[in-house]
Amino acid sequence: MILKIGLFNDSFPPTIDGVANTMINYARILHEMGDEVTVVTPKYPGVVDDYPFEVYRYTSLKFGGDMPYRVGNPFSPYSIHNIAKKNFDLIHVHSPFASSVIADLVISHSESKPPLVVTYHTKFDLDIKRFVQKKLSRKISTDFVLRNVKKADEVWIVSNGTLESLHTIGYYGDTLIMPNGTDFPKGKVSDEEIRAIDAEYGTADCPLVFMYCGRMMWYKNLKLTIDALRILADEGVDFKMFFVGDGPDCPEIEAYAAEIGLGDRTIFTGKVTEREKVRAFFSRADLFLFSSTYDTSGLVVKEAAACACPSALIGGSCAAEDVVDGVSGLLASEETAESFAKILLEASSRPEWLKELGARAQELLYLSWEESIRSARRRYEVVIRRKAEERRLKKEKSGRSGAEEKNAEEKSVDGGNDGGVEDGADGRREDDRTEEK
Repeated sequence: MILKIGLFNDSFPPTIDGVANTMINYARILHEMGDEVTVVTPKYPGVVDDYPFEVYRYTSLKFGGDMPYRVGNPFSPYSIHNIAKKNFDLIHVHSPFASSVIADLVISHSESKPPLVVTYHTKFDLDIKRFVQKKLSRKISTDFVLRNVKKADEVWIVSNGTLESLHTIGYYGDTLIMPNGTDFPKGKVSDEEIRAIDAEYGTADCPLVFMYCGRMMWYKNLKLTIDALRILADEGVDFKMFFVGDGPDCPEIEAYAAEIGLGDRTIFTGKVTEREKVRAFFSRADLFLFSSTYDTSGLVVKEAAACACPSALIGGSCAAEDVVDGVSGLLASEETAESFAKILLEASSRPEWLKELGARAQELLYLSWEESIRSARRRYEVVIRRKAEERRLKKEKSGRSGAEEKNAEEKSVDGGNDGGVEDGADGRREDDRTEEK
């Protein structure tokens, strides 16, 4: 059956992050499957949406600071009315902030009263701790997120590690793991595309190429990565390191790499929007370095695996959940530069082994978005049927209660004491006691 699905999130292109990428793929693939999909997201000035699916943008304000986000106004009566008219079969929210608020208002104003799925993508407890300074404000923010998560008919997470964050904010309800996929096809790009990367960045003769891909933010543990690379350099390892991406901390990160003597070994590419070129970087790299313990999914690990590029990760992190150390990737035993450098040193001395790790990563870790979203789509139908059954049972119960109430009223009107003479406290009628006297 064709479903009318609303996908709500606070970020969407032109803002690019992991969740925005998830939204694009959900919308694209569900549309290709024949569903009627509407993405609901904040408005960005001057942005023209050219997608095969509908994008509804509601009014927004610039987010404070250096973050490239806008905050949607979820209380716009005009937007709520127009979105509610779509009468979705299901709403899927990917952010427990403005998107959750407007989704809740849309549901209350919709004739269809669609069920709500919430995916908890991010460790919001850490975000709140990082960006909200006052204790009271932190509690208010945490309670706000918790209330929005609790409104869901079903809560999805992208990894087991996300549960800890949910427990930290106070949510102990049921969850379902729905892993993210990748839009990369399985396999490396052509040799010609790899040579193009080498020609552009001067890496043709480099025996060992590492890379990082993602937002350039210190909280991604990039200092640890750079410090580990410094240890490798001190050990005489010949390498180059690509930092693919951009972010508010990029100038500081690049300056730090230069400050500790890695300026000639590190290459900061800036923002790369062409997905095929990102594939080319992964295809060129011998090892993907991802020391983040913040990320809940590590979608980039699957992207690397698609290109037969193994990953070096911190053991116990969410990104490392599916990786077997020495089989489909490399795991540092501790979250330190020394521990991370240790696995990089081992990798640098065994180039053929790295290729074997990459092949097994491709075999064991790869998951396409098509496969992931087909699973999500099947689950949508389960949620919709369950919600319909809950409503049916509630209606039946309400009907029975109404009938029982009506019967009670009728009995009261008819009278249950033969002529309406009141019984006394001992259960006998008043005229019986009078006669005894």
